[in-house]
Amino acid sequence: MSDSDWVKLVSRDGHSYLIPRKVAIGSGTLRNMLSAESNFAEAASNTCFIDERAIVVEKLCEYLFYKALYESVPQKEPIPDFQERIPPEVALELLMAADYYEA
Repeated sequence: MSDSDWVKLVSRDGHSYLIPRKVAIGSGTLRNMLSAESNFAEAASNTCFIDERAIVVEKLCEYLFYKALYESVPQKEPIPDFQERIPPEVALELLMAADYYEA
């Protein structure tokens, strides 16, 4: 994979998460930010600054991987529940971030 196949997500407290572009575009907001036609700085640098705490960005990344992994699974096959992975103390923040990032 080349450098352009990866996207860096940076939390407001400075933690960085490197994820594949094809996983990142599972978020509508990140897809728009990274689109070459958008002329956003994020598209040129492949770096998106997320105004959330590191734990929220980490769970957002985890959900985007989960979504990419299970989106093509046949409906009859059981899919593990993602809610079990969410600590109650970040649930509200994560819900708001997921809404904003259209994840």
